[in-house]
Amino acid sequence: MFVRRDNTLARRLTLTAGAAAIALVAAGCGSDGSSDTATETASPTAASSPVTSPAAESGGADATGTFRAPGSGGGQAAFTYDEAAVPAGATIAVDTEDEGGSTTVTIDAEGLQPDRDFGAHVHTKPCGPQPSDSGPHYQNEQDPAATPDAASTDPAYANPENEVWLDFTTDGSGAGHASSTVDWEFRDGGAQSLVLHAKHTMTGPGEAGSAGDRLACIDVDF
Repeated sequence: MFVRRDNTLARRLTLTAGAAAIALVAAGCGSDGSSDTATETASPTAASSPVTSPAAESGGADATGTFRAPGSGGGQAAFTYDEAAVPAGATIAVDTEDEGGSTTVTIDAEGLQPDRDFGAHVHTKPCGPQPSDSGPHYQNEQDPAATPDAASTDPAYANPENEVWLDFTTDGSGAGHASSTVDWEFRDGGAQSLVLHAKHTMTGPGEAGSAGDRLACIDVDF
């Protein structure tokens, strides 16, 4: 009986020591968790800049922006050229996903003029103070007849399979959404902005790809 009591006591001591070790490990994990929490808390502050273009895990790019008038300061690459249609302070988010050789571009906008049509296309150059600064539409297969002074209007090239068209109509609150998927991926550095236009995109010969005036522009690192 005496030996069995000693064994029981030994087991109790062993369990007590094990519990203490677990407590110490848990405390260490709690310390690491505190560091992680601090890092995560700081992330939204870094992401709160009006325009960001981080590489997405899918291989695409994201951009969010608040439109402002050119020359109004702030250094933000999201301009409105028509504040009746795209008021200063309106916002847009652009999401790009690449998968299996295809590309999906999605836009969500808020604060635009309510209940009206907009065209939207991916363009080749960054936004600038002038609407024309963003260059022509990005085309997967470039129209050989197009020039810097004459945009492509040939339906064989200016179409929603060869370009990215994102036409939409805002609701009563000025919110709009559009998404387009094409069977190709952007060339590196070939697409650098997204432009909002005054109306839905036309498709006929001599006018294909046209969508009226350029109302606003946001830089996107496609």
